[in-house]
Amino acid sequence: MKITISGSLGNIGKSLATQLVAVGHDVTVISSAADRKEAIEKLGAKAAIGSVSDPEFLKEAFVGADAVFAMTPPNMGGANIIANTVEAGKAFAKAITESGVKRVVMLSSIGADLPTGNGPIAGLYHIENLYRDLQAVSVTFLRAGLFFTNFYNDIPLIKGMGIMGANYPGTIQVPMVYPEDIATAASEELQKNTEGKNIRYIVSDVRTPNEVAQVFGAAIGKPELPWVEFTDEQSLQGMIQAGLPNEVAHLYTEMGTGFRNGTIPADFELQGSPVNGSTKLEDFAQIWATRF
Repeated sequence: MKITISGSLGNIGKSLATQLVAVGHDVTVISSAADRKEAIEKLGAKAAIGSVSDPEFLKEAFVGADAVFAMTPPNMGGANIIANTVEAGKAFAKAITESGVKRVVMLSSIGADLPTGNGPIAGLYHIENLYRDLQAVSVTFLRAGLFFTNFYNDIPLIKGMGIMGANYPGTIQVPMVYPEDIATAASEELQKNTEGKNIRYIVSDVRTPNEVAQVFGAAIGKPELPWVEFTDEQSLQGMIQAGLPNEVAHLYTEMGTGFRNGTIPADFELQGSPVNGSTKLEDFAQIWATRF
């Protein structure tokens, strides 16, 4: 198969490209960074260098492809983030239509069934709807859990204050995922002959934040490491003081509220809380600890 994937050589893209090349597919990797071209080609893939906000570039990258992995950038600048994300989604949708691609796997997220109250995930809600309107195109919405790798952001807090925390309690159940498990799921879906519009949740583990703190603490020799629930205002101000743009901090605070009130994981739970990734919290804790 000829398969075009976006996401450059990030946590998902590199693993996905490697898996697809290993089983003999003709893979093209989209990247905005010209200096990634050599690394992409070393994997045995072709490089398409350009902007994912440019529908003409995307169309050229998609022409002749049997399948496309569509991944919009997770942070489209420090302002107008939702609007910018949706514009990138429109560019993908236009390119898919005009290139004649018939099979798409889109990286989405838990909570993408919600139009509001989910922070940055709202952009994916609108993109899912754009893709649902694509005619004669089979689409799988790969709704991922909270990335394990987000917990790297807690390292300064642990070193500075001896705690982990966010604006949700340590007792809730949080669906989490390791990027390589997303890549494996995407690889499986891209090679399927599927019709219509489908949703697949990809989650590696479902654990409480209290368990996260306990497992990470054990991995770094701090077995009493606590999870602390912040107020929304404390969470917001903490992110702003850490250097996040104001709009980004507000969106992530809103996402935390969505976890706290249970709206973000609600549909995942309604579908039976499927866990199909292979990397568990304890596995990732050993990786996380090497960054501490």
